[in-house]
Amino acid sequence: MCGIVGVISNAPVNQLIYDALLLLQHRGQDAAGIVTQQERKFFMHKAKGMVKDVFRTRNMRALPGNCGLGQVRYPTAGNAFSEEEAQPFYVNAPFGIVLVHNGNLTNAQALRSDLFNTDHRHINTESDSEVLLNVLADEVDKATRGKALDVQDVFAAVAAVHKRIRGSYAVIALIAGHGLLAFRDPYGIRPLCMGRNTDGTIMLASESVVLEGSGHVLDRDIAPGEAVFIDLAGNISSQQCAQAPRLHPCIFEFVYLARPDSVLDGISVYQARLNLGETLAKRVVSAVPPSQIDVVIPIPESSRPSAMQLAQLLGLPYREGFVKNRYVGRTFIMPGQGVRKKSVRQKLNVIGSEFKGRNVLLVDDSIVRGTTSREIVQMAREAGANKVYMASAAPPVRYPNVYGIDMPTSSELVAHDRTIEQVRELIGCDALIYQDVDAMKQAVACLRADLDGFDASCFDGIYVTGDITLADIERLNDERPTTQEDDEDTSRLSLPNARRT
Repeated sequence: MCGIVGVISNAPVNQLIYDALLLLQHRGQDAAGIVTQQERKFFMHKAKGMVKDVFRTRNMRALPGNCGLGQVRYPTAGNAFSEEEAQPFYVNAPFGIVLVHNGNLTNAQALRSDLFNTDHRHINTESDSEVLLNVLADEVDKATRGKALDVQDVFAAVAAVHKRIRGSYAVIALIAGHGLLAFRDPYGIRPLCMGRNTDGTIMLASESVVLEGSGHVLDRDIAPGEAVFIDLAGNISSQQCAQAPRLHPCIFEFVYLARPDSVLDGISVYQARLNLGETLAKRVVSAVPPSQIDVVIPIPESSRPSAMQLAQLLGLPYREGFVKNRYVGRTFIMPGQGVRKKSVRQKLNVIGSEFKGRNVLLVDDSIVRGTTSREIVQMAREAGANKVYMASAAPPVRYPNVYGIDMPTSSELVAHDRTIEQVRELIGCDALIYQDVDAMKQAVACLRADLDGFDASCFDGIYVTGDITLADIERLNDERPTTQEDDEDTSRLSLPNARRT
């Protein structure tokens, strides 16, 4: 999971891209980068860390130009502590191309071999994004064959890219002296949208909140398989480049990843979470009589809409029982189990009066590895709760994700090969209520009539690209990001570890 942005304007774009990355910080806290173009020359700065720490005044001054790209990184492939794998990535031929990517290629290993043996291209990092860039560059080279770049050549190159790569990808690339190219995988798994300002600025971004927060108006989403090319004068061309595109967005975007004030593929994330709370309320009633619940308390932040809707429908008081330290990042996107576990009590503090002597229903957006849920239940008990029930707005996460969410190993998932009762015992709550898979899908799907479906593979084990086998999952696990902690504690791969809950 990463956040990407691209801009073409009549004015310098460095500050605009910086502001956009701040609005995307929730999608990645490991590294950040910006590249701009002036007179066919690229200017780039990227490093590990948060946006506000990576870019200082001197860095911003060194990013001139009226078009550019930016990315915040949360690594799901490659090396998590390598600054070389921060994006954007650059290749000098043909023309000079820089690229940012959100997603995960499932055939990156095979592509590396093809690029070296057949296309004679060198990959210098473990990142699948560098692989994607070189595949794109190779196809642009084949489409142009030494002649001037034409927009139809660009679309032909993207069509060829779709045939070669597998997995999830939302991409924005800048071709030196020509313009911005954006495209999305044929299933639309990862989000990408486009908008514009009254001054003629055109922006592409992972979430609509970036457009609105920077003074732009959302125009539309990039369709699955579609390519959009914007030349340096702001002229927009688009073409469907996939043979059989279908819209199957990642449902985990609506459950947790995206900001609630975003609209993805025409679906309000906030309304989706309200709907999830409504369907979850029905599950709660069947498991715990509302008369046995004194108060509903969300686990900040993503679960709030679901918790509020649930409390309203059940006629129960809604209270804030946890105060979040906003200066500690989202533990889900912190690489390393030790960092996540240590930060739980740093991130959340209880309001004791909301727990003491009460039967509390804690509502979370999802439960992935379980360690933090166990910690939070213990915090509630220490604050004096009589009984602690827990409800998840999402179903049990039982299967690995291979499309860009860091939950690739079955052994790390608390619900994998366990009954709900076994999970409840591990977490330590008095009752555990999960959302139903079909109810979750319907709660979100009802907000867009022409939706083809979802990638809900971490919940139902169905991989929408149709090409994922057990061997692929094992291989992708071997390719997962290397962290400092992985080197120091390899035993963690066999234990159910903490994502955030």
